[in-house]
Amino acid sequence: MSHLVNAVRRSMDTAKTEAQDRAHGWAQQHGLETKYVDVAIHFIGANGIPKMDVVGTADPYLVAKIDNTVTFISTVQVNTLTPVWNEYWNVKNVPSIASLHIQVMDKDDGTVTDDYIGSVDTTLEAGAKELSIEGPTIRRHRGTLWLKIESTPSTDKKPEKRPYIFDGPIRFSRHFSPTVGRLTNLDDARLYSTWKMYLRGVRLFFDDESAQHWNKNYKAAQTIFQGPASIAVRSTIQAGHRMLYARSTSNGFGVIKEPKDVLDLLHGGNSANSLSHHRVKPAVYTYIISMDDDSFRFSETGAAFFVDFASKHALHSNCAQAVRYSGEFHPRPEGGWDHFDDQTPDDQVRWELVIDNNSGTYSPDPMLLPTLKQLLEYNFPGFVIHAWDYNDPRLAQSREATRAYALQKRGVKQDELQPHQHGEQTSLQHMSAQSSQSSHAEGTDHAA
Repeated sequence: MSHLVNAVRRSMDTAKTEAQDRAHGWAQQHGLETKYVDVAIHFIGANGIPKMDVVGTADPYLVAKIDNTVTFISTVQVNTLTPVWNEYWNVKNVPSIASLHIQVMDKDDGTVTDDYIGSVDTTLEAGAKELSIEGPTIRRHRGTLWLKIESTPSTDKKPEKRPYIFDGPIRFSRHFSPTVGRLTNLDDARLYSTWKMYLRGVRLFFDDESAQHWNKNYKAAQTIFQGPASIAVRSTIQAGHRMLYARSTSNGFGVIKEPKDVLDLLHGGNSANSLSHHRVKPAVYTYIISMDDDSFRFSETGAAFFVDFASKHALHSNCAQAVRYSGEFHPRPEGGWDHFDDQTPDDQVRWELVIDNNSGTYSPDPMLLPTLKQLLEYNFPGFVIHAWDYNDPRLAQSREATRAYALQKRGVKQDELQPHQHGEQTSLQHMSAQSSQSSHAEGTDHAA
């Protein structure tokens, strides 16, 4: 039944998008000027949600879309029929005639799809709203949703050139799969965790024309994206992505309000050294910035589970044909870990983020590194940002100093650190051996 409801919802969403496109097109044809606004939406809460689970009540969350173009997904409120979200969503350069569509879903851990509770449609007219949640034809009224919308004229001189720009707050989710923990025999959940962070204004810096497509000169990428055997390879990587990025009631959620919030995400260390868990971990992270939702996705580069995949960047991107950017990054005290005294408290340190384009799968254009730097400075004021090309000797020195400090001062074990190679390590031999192009599974240098 849920599959049928989901199919009907998708058809309705498509029809709404087509109708909105026709309305915008009609307005342009008739010379009507489209006004643009900046909106701040406050998702307050709901009541009257029906019981959805056999055991317990419901685990509701929201999926909100403006003109089916930009999406907000709320946190999951566990085991309640009266959820309180109190979450905010700011979007710039929105057509004043845009519509807001909200789906209320019930999170079901361990299933492919979640249960559909109902939906709400409204305009972006400013003010407090009390809206009826409408379900399928049976038991149509499924509760009441409260939200508040603030709307101000757009300050962008050409908002039509850059519509629907997400403007915060910066939210993140931490995903960790107990299944992966069992498969890898790891006690430290951090080593099989992934993070997804929604950065402000990504499309102010990276437009669709600057998309970084998969690198056709990189053998590991050919194994993933090219030839009949690549279908099986992608299927395996996508299964890993679903496992690692699954939304569940155990996910961690938060909002980045100040530099300390970023540093808290980067805490961690050896479980035997409890003090290191409350300090910034000297670690290297693999990241991508997604084309799909502009999210910044990352995990520790040396984590054992991730090393088993032909491409960690493809794992994070869900085998996307293109990303906005990708590579690695690491935090460090001012000047580098090799100049740091462990007796210095973290809150007395000026922190830096070193980020690069070290991704053989997508081989990001080094000419965009200044743009990447600007994006991170826009989102993380208070940090010094260094954006360096993968073959910059300063990068190699800083990265190795990070790993050396982790081993010598923080009790990190050698087998937790992936031996670093140029570009991406490509293993998972059992997967690529099924391909007649098995030689493509061997690692190669990062191709420019």
